Amino acid sequence: MFRDRTDAGRRLARETAHLRGPGVVVVGLPRGGVPVALPVAQELGAPLDVIIVRRLGVPFQPEVAMGAVGEDGVRVVNDEVVRMAGITPEQLAAVESRERGELDKRVRKLRRGRSRVPLAGRVVVVVDDGVATGSTARAACLVARAEGAARVVVAVPVAPADAAERFAGIADEFVALATPERFSAIGEFYADFGQVRNREVADCLRRAPSGPVVHSTAVEIPAGATCVRGVLAVPEHPVGLVLFAHGTGSGRHSPRNERIAAVLTEAGLATLVFDLLTAREAASRANVFDVDLLAERLVDATGWARDEPVIGDLPIGLFGASTGAAAALRAAATMRRSGGPGVAAVVTRGGRADLVEKDLPRVTAPTLLVVGSLDGQVLKVNRRAVGQLGGEAQLEIVDGASHLFEEPGALDAVAALGRDWLLRWLPVGLAAAAPGPAASRPPAPRRPAADDV
Repeated sequence: MFRDRTDAGRRLARETAHLRGPGVVVVGLPRGGVPVALPVAQELGAPLDVIIVRRLGVPFQPEVAMGAVGEDGVRVVNDEVVRMAGITPEQLAAVESRERGELDKRVRKLRRGRSRVPLAGRVVVVVDDGVATGSTARAACLVARAEGAARVVVAVPVAPADAAERFAGIADEFVALATPERFSAIGEFYADFGQVRNREVADCLRRAPSGPVVHSTAVEIPAGATCVRGVLAVPEHPVGLVLFAHGTGSGRHSPRNERIAAVLTEAGLATLVFDLLTAREAASRANVFDVDLLAERLVDATGWARDEPVIGDLPIGLFGASTGAAAALRAAATMRRSGGPGVAAVVTRGGRADLVEKDLPRVTAPTLLVVGSLDGQVLKVNRRAVGQLGGEAQLEIVDGASHLFEEPGALDAVAALGRDWLLRWLPVGLAAAAPGPAASRPPAPRRPAADDV
């Protein structure tokens, strides 16, 4: 049926064109699936990456999978197979240790220092050159789920007639160009089914973007009778937009905001870092603590973003610091009352939640409060606030950090916590609008422990 894997990939690309849209990532299964995945990624305009997995085979019957391991410590175990096969914890640990060693070797060879494309909140298209038993592809689907994928699609050129049934409950959609009744091996459907070498995999990855390419633009945002300035950074496949509210009212030149925003854009989130106040307004200390004014500016900026064609449909998050955090909380409460689309998530850093205490019960957006352990008074305020918020709320304390998080590694910890929280909640709205059957996504990524591998 197929001349080679590239030919199969081009045909598969046409069959998966309906998946084109924001937040899509194509992952090939090394090594044979990667040349097939490249044309699919090019057709969808999506980044290409690999999911590297190793099956955990039963010691006396290696072809029977009792689990799988992936990068970043992902581990999936089929408890039923382990129980039926009588595998002891020591045997399971020995197999896992061996396979993790092989996994690490393969990661070094295939990635060669190349960073991974984040899967959290994304539509992940898992591509292989075909499905026989499907155990590796199923393991890859479970790893994608464990990484927080909002929706998982399996796409292959050829598979047995009953293959779709094998992926029920594991993949949201199964695409195969051919599903013959008589099936013995994948290679019989290719004129050229030669071995794919690591060099070819690396070449495919080089020819496709590994992560978001960020486009930054200086913008002016109408705010009442004036305009405020900002920087809008949009990766190629954004899954959400985050607006920053800085404590002094001037956020465009805040090195802390810039540093955190860079972490978010690398993870696939668009960011708007802007001045809540004009230079003249910021000269007055009264304006810096005017939470009503700061919150109003945030609401104005959100309305402006809703009218922008590239970012208008993205779910919105707010990231506030100090008094800017109070403004973010009030803005979230205000937009909820207005009946509009509202805010999907809020993160605060060293936030002055006490300035808007009466608004907290009306903040129903999932909210993360990050405070330094050495920031005594603010820590006390946030401990009280976490119980007053009207929606999902969590307090994270960065050990050894003061109010400005100037200690080594402290701001990086804030950025990672904020990124993970926003990727947990912002893509929920985006996934609901994804093409094809609606995805069923829990509020938080979970790591499956006993699914069929």
